[in-house]
Amino acid sequence: MFCHLISLTAILPLAAGTPSESDLPEGAIILDMRTPGEYAGGHLDGAQLVDFNAGEVQLAIPELDPNADYLVYCRSGNRSGQGMALMQQAGFTSVTNLGSLEDASAATGINIVQ
Repeated sequence: MFCHLISLTAILPLAAGTPSESDLPEGAIILDMRTPGEYAGGHLDGAQLVDFNAGEVQLAIPELDPNADYLVYCRSGNRSGQGMALMQQAGFTSVTNLGSLEDASAATGINIVQ
């Protein structure tokens, strides 16, 4: 329901810190934790919008696979950091905060689309 799978070429585990494109797990789920307006202005290709400010992260958690690999981002890394913490508290073990949209694009090599 909230999941949108991104097929990535690498199957290496995430390294400490921000991953590079070669570090990304295959099938990682990318969550954009910004508002719908921010998302409409540009987002990573294939990212699923889960608006942190509207409480959608908490609503999505029961629907998400806790064993999947997640990459999250927002405008600055603050909301995605808070969302990541909520996911970890719920038992998710592979969640990486990519920071801002621009940082997420640079780290993953995924284009920003509208």
